[in-house]
Formats: sequence, C-alpha cells, structure tokens
Amino acid sequence: MSDPDLIDDEDLPPAAAPADLLEARIDAPGLRLDKALADAFPTLSRARLQALIAAGAVSRDGLSLTVGSAKAQPGLYVVALPPVAPATPQPEAIPLTVLYEDADLIVIDKPAGMAAHPAPGTPNGTLVNALLAHCGDSLSGIGGVARPGIVHRLDKDTSGVMVAAKTDRAHAGLSALFATHDIERTYIALTRGAPSPSKGRIETRIGRSTADRKKMAVLKAGGREAITDYVVQATFGQPPKTSGAPLAARVACTLHTGRTHQIRVHLSSKGSPILGDATYGSGSPAASVRAAVAEVGLTRQALHAAVLGFVHPVTGELLRFETAPPADMVRLETLLSDL
Repeated sequence: MSDPDLIDDEDLPPAAAPADLLEARIDAPGLRLDKALADAFPTLSRARLQALIAAGAVSRDGLSLTVGSAKAQPGLYVVALPPVAPATPQPEAIPLTVLYEDADLIVIDKPAGMAAHPAPGTPNGTLVNALLAHCGDSLSGIGGVARPGIVHRLDKDTSGVMVAAKTDRAHAGLSALFATHDIERTYIALTRGAPSPSKGRIETRIGRSTADRKKMAVLKAGGREAITDYVVQATFGQPPKTSGAPLAARVACTLHTGRTHQIRVHLSSKGSPILGDATYGSGSPAASVRAAVAEVGLTRQALHAAVLGFVHPVTGELLRFETAPPADMVRLETLLSDL
C-alpha cells in the first residue's frame, strides 16, 4: 500500500526515500572508471565511488557499470546515491496542539516548520519525536520503527490538521481510508494571481519532473492520476488593465487524491503558484504583493491544511476537524486585502 513516489504531502509514507541522482559528462576517455568518476564528482571519494560501482549504482548513458578498474568511455554518467538509513527516532518533549485524542488515534494541528518524521537533514524536532514523548510506549512500532503512527504527511512548511495512529488497528484502518481517498481534505492557499475560471477541477497526472528529479510535475504520460477541486474565495489587488487578473487570491482546494506536492503543482500549473513557494513559485508577484510577503517575513509556501474529516477506523464515528490558518497567513491576507 505504500507509494515510493511520495515525499512530503499526503497519503501513506514510502518504504524508502528515493536516491539522489548526480550527473556528469565525461568526454576524455582512457582513465580508470573510478578515477575518472572521482574527478567528475569531487564530493565523492574514490573508495565511495568504487563501492557504488560494485553496487550497480553507476550508469553511463543508461547502461549499468560494475567494474571500477575498466576504462572510462565518453558519455553521461549518473550516480544514484542511496538515502541515508534513518535512525530510530527518540522522544522529544515538543509541545503539540492536540485537537482530539483517544486510545486509538490522535489529531493535531501541525505548525509550519515541523517535519512529519525524521529524514536526512531533519533528524529530530519532528512530529514523530513529539508523538513518542506525548504517547509513550503506546506508539512504539505502530506502522514501523522509523515512522511510528504516521499514515499521511504534510510538507514540513505546510501547517494544518494531521491524524496519527496509536494502535495497529487504527493504523490499518486509517491507511485504508487514505489509500481509497475516503478522507475529507480541504486546504487554504494564498496565491499569486488567481486560477481561472474561479471554480473548477484540475485533473492531471503527476510524477517526478524529468528536468529535476527533486521536483514533481504535471506529466503528459506516466505519473499517477491527481485530482484537485478548487474555488477562489477572495481576490486581492486591482488587476492591471492589460491582464484583468487580480494580484493575489485566497483559494480553497479539496483533494480527491494525495500525490506528492499535489496542490502546489496544480496551482502552479494554472499560473497561480502559492505565495512563498520557492520550489514551484515560478515568476514574480507584483511589487505590492512582494512587499506584503516581505513585511510578514513569509519564508514558506502559504498553504494550510484547514479541514480533515474521516470515519473513526475503530468506533465508526464521523470525525471532522477544522482549524484557521496560522498567524503568518492571516497577517499576509490582511495586508493583501489593503492592496
């Protein structure tokens, strides 16, 4: 049921993170392969490259290479660096905003800046570390040692409602709900401009970008189906006469699938990327919008998971939670309203 393409957003976490891909072209043949690669990839030692070659993690023009002592040939070389094995997370006394809790599950309002679980670059200070301290031994091992209790995720810099399992029964039930998308999920985004028309459905396929493997993109072929309903709730700023489009907008997005970075990619594909999104925010907002973002000090995407509703996997009770956007988004919207 896990999806290896997921990074931060939404449904079940992956069994393993994708490898980082390094690329370099070697045009001068003749050197030993490991020596030529060490020159082409100065951040990797020769010994490290020898081990990667032996593991089949090095290719030339798509052909896997396994003999480091062979002569290098001209071509495009790709080195796939395996992800660092995660350490067992430790409990940390991090305050949580708990919206609901019983013996089987816990619902929290995750702040922006908190990752869902430890990963390379974020070894601690995560929701998992906080849950281990809050829930104690009841959470240990639920859903795996590295990500106990986690059944879905929000991007580190996305705030909002998340649910975690405290028992195996709840974990299985919640995982099934997310796998079949039987979950109510609505997000609030502040965007550059506004998607047109003001209400609609975005239905595409999303997968890893062929230009940048660290990003997701709308694909013509491959990827996975991604469906987002959206409605423009408010617009801000007088539109330039040439375009007739507002300078910014508040957009509510309802997910029908849970692909990695789905809302961020979909709104960007409509020409209205989320304000503060350094990854998918191509183009620059109007000067007045940039000034508002700078005044607030927004350094993240202005995206908040506002609504989460589901049937309790153990009791059968219908649960629905709704939280207001955090202070940075509220302040930004106030400034945008004055444009």
